[in-house]
Amino acid sequence: MKRFAAVLLFVSATPAMSQTATATAANPAVSTMRMLWDQMTGYVIKAADQMPEADYAFRPTPGVRSFGQMIGHVAGAQNLICGSALGETTVGEDDIEKSKTTKADLTAALKASTAKCARAYAQSDAKSAGKIKLFGQDQTRLFALMLNATHNAEHYGNIVTYMRMKGMVPPSSQPAPPRP
Repeated sequence: MKRFAAVLLFVSATPAMSQTATATAANPAVSTMRMLWDQMTGYVIKAADQMPEADYAFRPTPGVRSFGQMIGHVAGAQNLICGSALGETTVGEDDIEKSKTTKADLTAALKASTAKCARAYAQSDAKSAGKIKLFGQDQTRLFALMLNATHNAEHYGNIVTYMRMKGMVPPSSQPAPPRP
């Protein structure tokens, strides 16, 4: 029975792995950036979900963003950068950070901006070579995707520090769930 389950798992996973390999082969630049973005953004979302509501106001020193403001900043930046990568009209980068304060509102905004980014990271390499204006400069859509992934990683580093200061283990240091 165990052998049958293992074979069934392998056979059912093979098409998904094949589709990922095909997407990577067809669009290696965007697919590679998406893998990095997926990982970092997944960590940010898990951290946002795990941090207690009361600690959303926590800031290590008076001159830095609170944890909640950090989540709002990531959400706002994703809206702006991924919106630009999609060629859409964008809103202010700090709109969410300044207007949302509850954990529920901030995590919802983060997840909504992540859905927008998922559309941006689904474009082809050819389309990602298209020109856009980003922060007043001519860039490619691929540059925007790279900037977004890098920006999320930068702020995940901040989030790790905040979590450690609260005695929490950040998502990237948590043990992986056991495989079935």
